[in-house]
Amino acid sequence: MMNVPLRVTAMMEHAEMFFPKKTVVSRTASGIRTFTYREIANRTRRLSSALKKIGVQKGDKVGTLAWNHHRHLEAYFGIPGAEAVLHTINIRLSPAHIAYIINHAEDKVLLIDQDILPLIEAIREEITGVQSFILMTDEPELPESSLEPLYHYEALLDEGDPNFAFNPDIDENEPAGMCYTSATTGNPKGVVYSHRGIVLHSMALGHVDGGSVSESDICMPVVPMFHVNAWGLPFAAVWFGTTQVLPGPQFTPKLLADLIEQEKVTITAGVPTIWLGLLKVLDEGEYDTSSLRCILCGGSAAPKGLIQAFESKHNIPFAHAYGMTETSPLVVFSRIKSYQQDLSNEDKLNIRAKQGYLVPGVEMKIKGANGDVKWDGNEMGELLLRGNWIADEYYGEEPSSAFEDGWLHTGDVVTVDEEGTIKIVDRTKDLIKSGGEWISSVDLENALIAHEDIFEACVVAVPDPEWQERPIACVVLKEGKRGQVTKEDIKEYLKPQFAKWWIPDDVLFMDEIPKTSVGKFLKRALRDQVRDHYAGEGRVETK
Repeated sequence: MMNVPLRVTAMMEHAEMFFPKKTVVSRTASGIRTFTYREIANRTRRLSSALKKIGVQKGDKVGTLAWNHHRHLEAYFGIPGAEAVLHTINIRLSPAHIAYIINHAEDKVLLIDQDILPLIEAIREEITGVQSFILMTDEPELPESSLEPLYHYEALLDEGDPNFAFNPDIDENEPAGMCYTSATTGNPKGVVYSHRGIVLHSMALGHVDGGSVSESDICMPVVPMFHVNAWGLPFAAVWFGTTQVLPGPQFTPKLLADLIEQEKVTITAGVPTIWLGLLKVLDEGEYDTSSLRCILCGGSAAPKGLIQAFESKHNIPFAHAYGMTETSPLVVFSRIKSYQQDLSNEDKLNIRAKQGYLVPGVEMKIKGANGDVKWDGNEMGELLLRGNWIADEYYGEEPSSAFEDGWLHTGDVVTVDEEGTIKIVDRTKDLIKSGGEWISSVDLENALIAHEDIFEACVVAVPDPEWQERPIACVVLKEGKRGQVTKEDIKEYLKPQFAKWWIPDDVLFMDEIPKTSVGKFLKRALRDQVRDHYAGEGRVETK
């Protein structure tokens, strides 16, 4: 067999050759514009050429601080096209973490959206390794800025070579991209993605049992392009000639609903908190969402009630997926197997509320306290993974216990049923140990979200002098329900569903649950808040 290198730039060449008329709909600060893949490819080649002209060398890290729009998409391919490394930076992190990431990655150039400019100006003295800045803006002129040298993205493209040739013989194991974990504790950790890993991961997204992204789709990645490369969707969509809708900066649930209706979006992707917001908008308004064939949900477990609400109220198929920064990220996708189609709707929902089973190309082991766990849907263990798009180390770090014996130790506690379907029970650090038995905060959260008056719910542990730990439920009620629902009501709602000792000791009604930069519940901060409600060794009842 021929040994032809798998490379990111070949994906853009494929779109340029076979899908030049297909489009990218891009929302930026000044409005919505549409580009063909012929135009995107032209601009990408110009960007690669321009980066070379300003001194970017092979292997240099080029950071991006940007929203989901066409310029960021061009950077996804233009930076690897210059044989540099695309480093997408989470703009929602603290300035200290952003400075740490830029320095740790050794970024030489930064591409910045105009609304991010003040943030970078504020940390300029800390990021001394950065040699150049490029402003991605709709404005014709550069603003006054302390950053120097500061280039205008469009001016650079005007001077770039539209016929710039991508290297066809690049080593497929060379780095093409990198992301950092969002780091709820400690400093973020870097994960480097090879050309080979990105291409193979994109194939998985096109697999029927792994997202089935295709040329006929209209794909709207709501998950930020700085969060694990928008789950790899921009790479796959370009390669397959998929129409893309990029929602741009500071979007709202209403804007997403409008884009779905106007652009006839067929597949979209994001974390559960995004879909909770969209569901509220759809419940309150009249929108035509009939084009949607799939909402792809990941990042954290989607409550069964959320899945049911989208499908029963709005006839929108909802699919669970699982992955992490270290896995590119897709490794698990939830689907009903062919011989399960005759199951009851309730049984199907129970299956689909789990994370799913492995996509082809990945292997797993489930390790419990006494070795491999049984595939019985009950015994718990940590999920271990390996495969061609899974990291085997953190960038610039000492060897980590997360990578041992050729496996990634995910830190996620799961059960696996006889069909191989994985259910995330909890993070190892979030399991609640009460009286020597484990309580899954995720199961309690999913049940709470299914309550008709609850908008968001999160369960954390507090120390207990008798039982070691006990669960506390933190609840955000839907608008207008404050004062109408009591903690006793919620406990009574849970009692038929769980053993008595699983029922939370208390219920805190909150205005908002703290979230991470990528929209997940920030349990560390919430745990601190909850423990502030208790004093001494005894319990202080909350008001």
